Amino acid sequence: MATVTATTAPRTALPGPLRHPAVGKLLLLAVVAAILVPLMNARWASGSWPHELTVDLSAPLARASDWIIDNRDSHPLFLYFFGYLSNAVVVCVRAVYLVLLAAGWAGVTAAAGLLAWRTAGVRLALGTTAAFLACGLLGMWVPTMQTLALMVVAVLASVVLGALLGLAAGLSDRTYRALRPVLDTMQVFPAFAYLLPVVLVFGIGVPAAVFATVVYAAPPMARLTALGLRDADKEVLEAVESLGTTARQRLLSARLPLARGELLLGLNQTIMMALSMAVIASVIGAGGLGDRVYQALASVDVGAALAAGIPIVLLAVVLDRVTGAAGKGPGPGGRAGWAGWAYAAGATVAVALAARIAGRLDWSESWTVRIAGPVNRAVDWMTAHLYSGVPYVGGTADWAGRFTTWILDPVRAGLQWLPWWSVLLVVAALAWLIGTWRTALTAVLAMAATGVLGVWKPSLDTLSQVLAAVAVTLVLGFATGIAAARSDRFERLLRPVLDVFQTLPQFVYLIPVVALFGVGRAPAVAAAIVYALPAVVRITTQGLRQVDPAALESARSLGATSFQQLRQVQLPLARPALLLAVNQGVVLVLAVVIIGGLVGGGALGYDVVFGLAQGDLATGLVAGAAIVCLGLMLDRVTQPTGRRAKKGA
Repeated sequence: MATVTATTAPRTALPGPLRHPAVGKLLLLAVVAAILVPLMNARWASGSWPHELTVDLSAPLARASDWIIDNRDSHPLFLYFFGYLSNAVVVCVRAVYLVLLAAGWAGVTAAAGLLAWRTAGVRLALGTTAAFLACGLLGMWVPTMQTLALMVVAVLASVVLGALLGLAAGLSDRTYRALRPVLDTMQVFPAFAYLLPVVLVFGIGVPAAVFATVVYAAPPMARLTALGLRDADKEVLEAVESLGTTARQRLLSARLPLARGELLLGLNQTIMMALSMAVIASVIGAGGLGDRVYQALASVDVGAALAAGIPIVLLAVVLDRVTGAAGKGPGPGGRAGWAGWAYAAGATVAVALAARIAGRLDWSESWTVRIAGPVNRAVDWMTAHLYSGVPYVGGTADWAGRFTTWILDPVRAGLQWLPWWSVLLVVAALAWLIGTWRTALTAVLAMAATGVLGVWKPSLDTLSQVLAAVAVTLVLGFATGIAAARSDRFERLLRPVLDVFQTLPQFVYLIPVVALFGVGRAPAVAAAIVYALPAVVRITTQGLRQVDPAALESARSLGATSFQQLRQVQLPLARPALLLAVNQGVVLVLAVVIIGGLVGGGALGYDVVFGLAQGDLATGLVAGAAIVCLGLMLDRVTQPTGRRAKKGA
């Protein structure tokens, strides 16, 4: 009997590119586009957002604003809750400010220097002392104390709130899952968006500035506290639990000590974000150094703006260095335990009393160095010689004009020419390619919300500035990051520059661009590029340096050139870091492009500034909501789902 052998036809394998998941998504998107595009074009041929899909919120927001203003002094919610909170903030800030004034310039400087010595050693103590003395020399001692008083209260409240939220999220999976999307969303909010709701509730003044700062600065503390508690060494926790300890004892004796690094990093990030926000909050009456910068920028007085901006920079650098050093353990001055702190406190009191007895409590006007005049003369010289008419290369005004004419205007015109539904399709495609259908849905809904709010064209104008700034930032950042990753000497020279630039508050970046480029969209974009560039460079350098050395050695053994190693090994393996650099570049650029409304950036940033300045909260709130939606869309389009999940873990 013959045996019949059945054979199965071999399966035809798809070509390599077709097996990639992105190809399948692109094919499906092409099918969907082929169906939707004719339908959309037949229904909405115009490129502008249809009026019937717009919700006019100006009337209800105006009524809500009027109701709040009318009832702020009579309704129980304001009298017995918001009123008490506002009064408590005013009392706390006032108390800290009076303590600083009572200590005098000598006492405050001595306290800052001794704190830095106890934390990080003599070198940082000398730098801290010099920084505080420089604030006085520039004639900004009182505004510096006003900013410092607001900072102390806002940071304490932010740390307490963030630590409590982080503690709840670190100990409870349910709370963690509920809190994570909130923190993710708040991370992409531009700082200006936080000003609007608090102004609506608390009005213009110090309480609104403090609460806006707390809301902006608390999320890093909450996230890092939760991260530190959840990532504590399991073996140590099991060993402590085996000793019969209670949950509270395990928290105090094991979890919190193991999370010390994350907690101090959270404190560092909270302080830096609070300082940045405290400066921006000058727009709503925070006073201090930020108000001096804001008033100087409003009158295009670059000298006065620089005189107030330098103390902001010095405060940022000192606070960053001191808190960063605290996270690495006690410095050379911190090994003597409590006795050393007692000596430092005694020395501070002695210096303050000596200054009071000598009648030198206030900083003397005769010790002040006025730099506004020389700086303004230098700016006038730059305007006369560099602003325009420079042979061959042109002046800075020419560069700004060409950038606006050749890049910003075409990008804006192209975006506004596209039908609104095609913009949504492009957003969906980009978000889906880099994430999941949920990511795409979130991005599309966020972008569509700007049209529903009635600010489609201003949103596209802001988006054009963001895209132009991100493109320049990525080109410069990737090139600089690659050079730093391939040269240790260049990386060492670049590191202190990046450290300083990453500690500067956003407001400060507006000062040099106004001096060089005047006002307009190009200066706003230039400030955004300078602000976002350090993060892109640092992330790119770190990603390339962390590539597996074995992979590079294999490529060299096969005869690959240096350029081939970069293109075929380092860049592909560093892809997650490069995508993170793109995401951070987009988020940071958006934050400063919005602030660019103060120097003629227009679009949504101008609407926010106009709403705050004129008391038109309806316009400001709608623009702020659109900024949030735009930031959420850009975050989803530029951040892979895997990276987002890891960041939230």
